[in-house]
Amino acid sequence: MKSAPLVLGIETSCDETAIGIVSGRKLLANQIASSVPEHERFGGVVPEIAARAHLEALPNVLSAALAEAKVSLKDLDAIAVTAGPGLIGALLVGVAGASGLAQGLNIPIYGVNHLSAHIAVDALEINQSANEVNESIALLVSGGHSSILQVERITDKVKVIGETIDDAAGEAFDKIARIMDLGFPGGPLIDKLAKSGDANKINFPRGLSNSKDLAEHQFDFSFSGLKTAVARFLQTNKAANPADVAASFQEAVVDVLIEKSILAAKTTGINKLIIAGGVAANSRIRVVAKERCEKHKIKLSIPDAKLCTDNGAMVAMLGSLCISDGIAASNIGIAADSAAHVGQVVWQ
Repeated sequence: MKSAPLVLGIETSCDETAIGIVSGRKLLANQIASSVPEHERFGGVVPEIAARAHLEALPNVLSAALAEAKVSLKDLDAIAVTAGPGLIGALLVGVAGASGLAQGLNIPIYGVNHLSAHIAVDALEINQSANEVNESIALLVSGGHSSILQVERITDKVKVIGETIDDAAGEAFDKIARIMDLGFPGGPLIDKLAKSGDANKINFPRGLSNSKDLAEHQFDFSFSGLKTAVARFLQTNKAANPADVAASFQEAVVDVLIEKSILAAKTTGINKLIIAGGVAANSRIRVVAKERCEKHKIKLSIPDAKLCTDNGAMVAMLGSLCISDGIAASNIGIAADSAAHVGQVVWQ
């Protein structure tokens, strides 16, 4: 296969129907159709609605991506698709579509891990420079996942060294936004409101951060206690400034995420931290991460905000890296796995 393979990536793990196209590490197209408006009135993603929306959107998103990249299907060298984890019905739409394309075009298919893809997107060539994602600590934070990963090689050697024992960080943002009647999705709404608040006004708890918890859960997270503390505070302090509540809650989340990530980097001796996933688009996490990484002399990399949320570019990029690393392609008939572990980077 050529040195800069043309790879199309399909992402349908949740509520975004997304297709990206890369040539090697160069991004040619990144098209996304979101079904978030259809889920807003339910206060969260409804799996059946998400799957139906993917079925309806996929053909148009594919056409738009090919047009943006100025290529045709026959130009493609490989297809990559998110095979898990995610909503099973949503995953099946993407996997079926990708399998049909690969079989019809007689080109390889790579079923890849959604979580690893979030990290791989940082390897995209942006402004003629590309980051190396191997040999790094990765903080992966989204609506469904909050993990600290040790990445030896993104295509086949990724290990979980810490994870949430209850709610994911993004899930906590959504739940607090719902309690505060801000809307859905909660992350961007809390981020916006927090900008006018005092982050030090309310001292909300930092989960698994005392000495006893650190001994048992050194790199793990817990956000259920924080969520409960915020809910109780709002019940007993009805006159509290919502902006202060949002800022203080956000600070508690960001504080523990960054502190434990830096601890992981220092403990393992790996001097590079990548922050990826939807919550990585949060403005406060970017500021705090930069300040603390500079203090501890740790190299920090965070993808552009538009590449932090679910997208097809990250899937295509991981597929391209698999090709360059000589990883065997997947078999036609990939089985989507809603609970796939991050250690399963490529389906066989």
